[in-house]
Amino acid sequence: MDSLPEDCVSKILSYTSPPDACRFSMVSSTLHSAADSDLLWKSFCPSDYHRILARVLHPHTLDSSSYKNLFFSLCHPLLLDGGNMSFKLEKCSGKKSYILSARKLSIAWSSDPLYWCWRTVPESRFKEVVELRMVSWLEIRGGIWTRVLTANTWYAVYLIMKISHRKYGLDRVACEVSVAVGEKVQSGKVYLCEKDEKKGKKGSVLKMEEEEVMGVAEKREDGWMEIKLGEFFSGENDEQVTMSLMELGYQLKGGLVVEGMEIRPKHHHS
Repeated sequence: MDSLPEDCVSKILSYTSPPDACRFSMVSSTLHSAADSDLLWKSFCPSDYHRILARVLHPHTLDSSSYKNLFFSLCHPLLLDGGNMSFKLEKCSGKKSYILSARKLSIAWSSDPLYWCWRTVPESRFKEVVELRMVSWLEIRGGIWTRVLTANTWYAVYLIMKISHRKYGLDRVACEVSVAVGEKVQSGKVYLCEKDEKKGKKGSVLKMEEEEVMGVAEKREDGWMEIKLGEFFSGENDEQVTMSLMELGYQLKGGLVVEGMEIRPKHHHS
């Protein structure tokens, strides 16, 4: 391979992955030059990176002195759209992921302080999160277009949340979740928190229906909890993805803290 022109080597390496390119750069001087070239790293950057950069809240944090530096800058979470959305690339694949803040979501009655409370918490990546005070009808919806995602990729959608010490009613009825792309809809049921078995034995909570559920919220590395809403394939056409979580059982509930919804690539499709 040392006898090939540098641009040919860069083109060959573009069919590998960013980690592979970094490893190849240590093999020989020819591969090192090709593996560091702008031609190669531009191929790893998203084709719409100019539009992404135009939406970055703090552009001074980006290093665009080379396409390689730009790629790794995009691998760190960046706030977009005035700080209401987070974006990053996966280092291993260069695929895009997004987090829609609570302000980007449609949450029933979230503008009424009797039902929801908007506040700032130091552990959030966004300026505001929203905490549920009391509702009997829980409805949270989000949306994104496949054109801003990586094409032909399986994605999973998660609600990022926490349960405050003031929680009540969240473990009594399962929530309905769905992810829809065009006419393709995936749906299921989840619990926002573990069922309180002790209370159930005392008879102080309603008897739950025996039903198949997709799961309950799990701990994230960033300290928040997440619960899976579903998954979808981005394809090549531009279609709107709609995600939702609903609990319409008219059970009074409170104590849910919502940070946003994450749309991130799946490594294994189930």
